[in-house]
Amino acid sequence: MHLPNHIAIIPDGNRRWAVRNNLHKKDGYSNGLEPGIEVLHLAQEFGIKEITYYGFTTDNVKRPKEQVSAFSEACEKAANMILQENVDFLVVGNSDSVAFPPSLIPYTKSHRTSLDSNSIGSDDGVVPIKVNLLVNYGWEWDLSNMNTHSGNRALITSNLKSKDISRIDLIIRWGGHNRLSGLLPIQSVYADFYSVDTLWPDFKRDDFVDALKWYSHQDVTLGG
Repeated sequence: MHLPNHIAIIPDGNRRWAVRNNLHKKDGYSNGLEPGIEVLHLAQEFGIKEITYYGFTTDNVKRPKEQVSAFSEACEKAANMILQENVDFLVVGNSDSVAFPPSLIPYTKSHRTSLDSNSIGSDDGVVPIKVNLLVNYGWEWDLSNMNTHSGNRALITSNLKSKDISRIDLIIRWGGHNRLSGLLPIQSVYADFYSVDTLWPDFKRDDFVDALKWYSHQDVTLGG
């Protein structure tokens, strides 16, 4: 099966899931943590080299305060869970904003933060998967240093705030909507898009596996 090197995950439907389960909207985000780790384990199982999670955007912080606090806290917990795995970890987003969790700032550097020698899976000889978490991310913020008139693709890419994230092959969005919501516009320019009707907290293994099977039948030409 032809597999993507880099998969981006849009974990949508947390608030709708909460409402359907007679919870407050803010309670949906914490129920999306375990699915995130399940996806990571599946990506490792299939040998995916890089995965990007869409945490929250600069537009999302316009939501009610209790929801902003909830998804911000969920991103912090997600980072802690991810760092228990054999990963090279990077957080990308506007860390100058008060909406950015201070505890995640150490992971925003251009180099990736790997497991230390005492962590699970760090000495098993397996190459760590690259994991990117977009936190308080906005496409305008990402592109703000770009000179689009240069005509030099390498120069344009090097000025991206997200320059350490590679080109995306496959984007999987849960929740039934078919939109990118500003996800890494440069990296996703030739990405294939797969939509899942399941709400993110109701994630099933087959959601991910079916997306990979679908991708394996796509004609990936990158415009050529």
